[in-house]
Amino acid sequence: LAHLANDLRDDAMLARTHGQPASPTTLGKELAVFVHRLRRQAAQLDAVSLPAKLNGAVGNYNAHLAAYPDVDWEALARSVIEDRFGLSQNVLTTQIESHDGIAELFDALARWNTVLLDLDRDIWAYISLGYLGQKTVKGEVGSSTMPHKVNPIDFENSEGNLGLANAVLEHMARKLPVSRLQRDLTDSTTQRNIGPAFGHSLLAIDNVRRGLAGLDVDPDALARDLDANWEVLGEPVQTAMRAAAVAGVPGMEDPYERLKELTRGRRVTGEDLRAFVRGLGLPDDVAARLERMTPASYTGLAAQLVERYLE
Repeated sequence: LAHLANDLRDDAMLARTHGQPASPTTLGKELAVFVHRLRRQAAQLDAVSLPAKLNGAVGNYNAHLAAYPDVDWEALARSVIEDRFGLSQNVLTTQIESHDGIAELFDALARWNTVLLDLDRDIWAYISLGYLGQKTVKGEVGSSTMPHKVNPIDFENSEGNLGLANAVLEHMARKLPVSRLQRDLTDSTTQRNIGPAFGHSLLAIDNVRRGLAGLDVDPDALARDLDANWEVLGEPVQTAMRAAAVAGVPGMEDPYERLKELTRGRRVTGEDLRAFVRGLGLPDDVAARLERMTPASYTGLAAQLVERYLE
């Protein structure tokens, strides 16, 4: 995903907020957002400290002391748990280790999975919009009745697996820390689902890896969409008007309302926008800069942000 984001950092794309055309971005930068999010969640996952106990039937070393009263059982337990197994000693427990640590692990993994699910849905949408295409696989059937189709099945399978994984992970994270008095047995049957939850997470990751490897970008589709939505340049024009007003340029009143009248709910061509800019009375250098601007060039620091923050 990081390699793909870096490769596509300059590929201008129409953003969509609320599903509607919005200020342009680049496809690589939008993928980089997910790299950044996944890395952050992965760091939190790696930082989870898993506690363990080695202190007897109700956590008091009762039988240990009865057999060998002169042994420092706390120190011995700590050496086994921390030095031998690399876990952290839970010094105060009931019959069971309280499961708070493993619940933290499940919550962290569920958050990582949720970010991945968000990626699945966005990639699915980009495929639906035609921005991304999928390489065909010989012998693969896209549809039982429509042979032309190449369905985004890897991302759909990933989404399904992540839903199953998180349903189990989130249940275990809520259930396992709750145990009646010094213990009940509800944790035993619940913990038998750790493997399936991790398994569905792993399957989802494998689905995404295969899906990403099969993607192709359609630069013509990106360009067509940008060229059909010149109204998104209402943002830089009104912002330039506000800056000019601050500098004392007359006639810059109500920039938002004036741009809304021009752009809201209607298609605007490049010539429409340039004619509007020419009639505003902006300083010549500002007007010239705005007239040169296109939806494809109005991407801010998108490419630089990918280069700067995506190692």
